[in-house]
Amino acid sequence: MNDVDAAKMILESLLGKLGFEVQIEREDTPDGPGLNILSGDSKYLIGNNGDRLEDLQYLTNRILIRHYPDAPRVRVDCDRYRLSHEEDLIATVREIAMQVLADGKQRKVKPLNAYYRRLAHNCLAEVEGVATSSPPGSGRYKRIEVTKAS
Repeated sequence: MNDVDAAKMILESLLGKLGFEVQIEREDTPDGPGLNILSGDSKYLIGNNGDRLEDLQYLTNRILIRHYPDAPRVRVDCDRYRLSHEEDLIATVREIAMQVLADGKQRKVKPLNAYYRRLAHNCLAEVEGVATSSPPGSGRYKRIEVTKAS
């Protein structure tokens, strides 16, 4: 059994013990191996803004690393929620960048977790003429400031 198969079994076990009937398929993503949960109860598994999905991913990876210390981090998605959320985020930050380029005014992106902040920074790094920064703050969700590059 390889690492991703073990992660799939861990996730199936966690969700089964919570009373969810799911089907889990393996997906390879640009960020590495992934698992996609298919379920009629996806709204409960995703949670508010993907919070429960993040928690499931965290627990799955913690258990996986305990048994397979060299295992890669496995990304957990549910009914392709993260994929569509990432596409929406990329479109939004590109639109913000175009607004900044047009009028020169600083804009802030809605609060994002670390993964989505990194995605937004990387996306905007490809846009000439804008700069990004993450002001210091506490908490799980932080904003990104988008400004015209000097």
